[in-house]
Amino acid sequence: MSTGSLPLGLPSRDSLDGLRNSVDLPLLAAAALLLGLGLIMVASASMDLGERYYGNTWHFFQRQVLFAAIGLALATVMWTVPLQRWERAGPWLLILVMVLLIAVLLPGVGRTVNGATRWIPIGMFNLQVAEPVKLLVVMYLAGYIVRHYSTLRLHLLGFVRPLVVLGFGTVLLLLQPDFGGAAIMLAIGMGMLFLAGAKLWQFAALGATIAVGMAFVAVAAPYRVARLTAFLDPWQDPFATGFQLTQSLIAIGSGGWFGAGLGNSVQKLFYLPEAHNDFLFAVFAEEFGFIGVLALIVLFTVVVWRCVKIGLWAERAGHAFGSHLAFGVAIWLALQSALNLAVNMGLLPTKGMTLPFLSYGGSSLIVTLMAIGLVMRVYREAQVPAPRQPSSPRRKRGRT
Repeated sequence: MSTGSLPLGLPSRDSLDGLRNSVDLPLLAAAALLLGLGLIMVASASMDLGERYYGNTWHFFQRQVLFAAIGLALATVMWTVPLQRWERAGPWLLILVMVLLIAVLLPGVGRTVNGATRWIPIGMFNLQVAEPVKLLVVMYLAGYIVRHYSTLRLHLLGFVRPLVVLGFGTVLLLLQPDFGGAAIMLAIGMGMLFLAGAKLWQFAALGATIAVGMAFVAVAAPYRVARLTAFLDPWQDPFATGFQLTQSLIAIGSGGWFGAGLGNSVQKLFYLPEAHNDFLFAVFAEEFGFIGVLALIVLFTVVVWRCVKIGLWAERAGHAFGSHLAFGVAIWLALQSALNLAVNMGLLPTKGMTLPFLSYGGSSLIVTLMAIGLVMRVYREAQVPAPRQPSSPRRKRGRT
């Protein structure tokens, strides 16, 4: 049957081919499923909380839908903007990172909740600066790697220079304090530099230094020591320091193989703190069980795998900047998802860290969707090989 004789309403082969060349369908499907699951779980985990504090059962769900709409709109913008513009904007992205991290610490600008100053109020929305900083750092480092590729691989200075930037950003995050955000940002940076070809001995020395520094920071504050103690044995004080973790473990264990069913979680009923946010995974495990958890992990694996595949395709097509962008997003989503699950299951000390796509929170959801839109743009441009750049001994060296 020819294209012109297709039944009314069915897409033509040309339109399907055009869609495949514009977006990566497996990544789009996995991200859409995770977003849908996130909206469902936010509604399930927050109904009683919304009724109790706001008199509206759907308070958190309605806000999350709004955040999702904003995120999808901005993801579309990221998909339409040529990567070359982001590459050229590298130094400005770095400036924006520092402006956000400094501004949130200024009196009268940052908002403090439970002793942490991590948010900048913008109307009805509170921007958690650590979230856009992750994406901006990925974009900056991708440009830095392209501009200084040879120096990065051959000279120590090329490796140290971005680490100074990351180190300064880490200090600013720790001042909020945001230990989890600082660890994620450092890990993203190190992973991207390693994939770019930095020498192994440099990572060994840096890793040891960071491990010692993070260990010192972890025990320097009493509340972090309490979290560490509760992590090692939460049942020693299950009604105080170990309360959140024990309730999370009870929720996960109660799920069994197939779960209690959507909406039937008991631990979300004011037993498990942050049930709709950092510990949403525990409620998901209680309601969907082991099988549901496996399905969730598969979806996250597909998202990360497709980001890596898109990065490899971009690399083969000669789009170096896009390649490193996709690798950076893959590292970020894989690491943050794994850490959130580990915290929920008691494998790591409790820290404020959202589960991408699922946890309630505008900053996290919007920035995550923007990152997916950016990777989709990498896929779109990778369909056409990049033109060869003529080599010139007088070619200008890029800025930091």
